[in-house]
Amino acid sequence: MRPLGFEPPDPADLRLKDGEILTAGDLSIKVIHTPGHTPGSVCFLLDGNLFTGDTLFVGAVGRTDLRGGSFDTLLNSIKTRLLSLPGDTVILPGHDYGERPTSTMKREIEENPYITDFIL
Repeated sequence: MRPLGFEPPDPADLRLKDGEILTAGDLSIKVIHTPGHTPGSVCFLLDGNLFTGDTLFVGAVGRTDLRGGSFDTLLNSIKTRLLSLPGDTVILPGHDYGERPTSTMKREIEENPYITDFIL
């Protein structure tokens, strides 16, 4: 069956590890495992910029109705893995760019209803 209209991809042959540092030239990118959207969700931290993929959006969080997704796990990932980052960390989500395509950790802690209502 092709639920999305295409054949599923081959399984990954390389898995990123939490805390692993990826390098590309002079760049160092830290892998932060943030399960919830999917079991293997990760964010990437690079020089004070957090690429959040589908974990954290500006004013929202990723959906959790996909196979292996869990709202409670997603909130726990945000609470235990992301909220301790410096307030000036720039949030760069994977999509859903609205009026503000980026944010900061401080602003999300103060204004994101999923953080203010469910985590804090």
